[in-house]
Amino acid sequence: MKLVRQWREVERSLPENWGDARFRLTVDDEDKAERSAVLLAPINPARRGKTVRFHAARRGAGPSPDTVERLLRRLDEERVRGKLELVGTDEAEAQPEISRSSLAEAWDAALEALPADWSDIYAEVELVSSDWLERAALLLAPVNPARFDDRPALRFRVAREQGYGASTGMTRRCLERLDLEGIRGELRILRVLSGTEHVATQGPVWYAGGRAV
Repeated sequence: MKLVRQWREVERSLPENWGDARFRLTVDDEDKAERSAVLLAPINPARRGKTVRFHAARRGAGPSPDTVERLLRRLDEERVRGKLELVGTDEAEAQPEISRSSLAEAWDAALEALPADWSDIYAEVELVSSDWLERAALLLAPVNPARFDDRPALRFRVAREQGYGASTGMTRRCLERLDLEGIRGELRILRVLSGTEHVATQGPVWYAGGRAV
């Protein structure tokens, strides 16, 4: 059985409240074990003989389940065969809800609080779980989201009438997509400008962490 298929079966068997899980992969010979350790290097595996051990974290520090599955797929592509086993799990700490309102409603409320002549916004959505990052980035693609730190957060720009950034309507539609898929988080307006005039430019340039955004 391929490793990705084994992984999915093991993942489905994990308790609902798991936070960190430890796994053991046993392959046919030491050469394949060494190669497996190389391919799994991004998740810092530990190898001993024919056995490679690693862990996955549901949120916070540690490789995500999506990352583990992606790396195991590389092993399948190189025809590495072995047995994947769950060694143990730890429960996840209770996570407080970041926001009870929907993201689309939070967007409406944020706009109402802005000055009437606002022109440019720099905003972010911080997700409750890092498990949602890849899907959220896809759903937010029309607003060109970007990550800037280790938090499960995506930042984007909005332009009211002209210049660089998504429109307010497009931003709301993207946030509605997150709501429809049950992806929860907190919306923040990080910076806002009013009455900007674009002279041979696409709009203002902001810097975050030394990077132009």
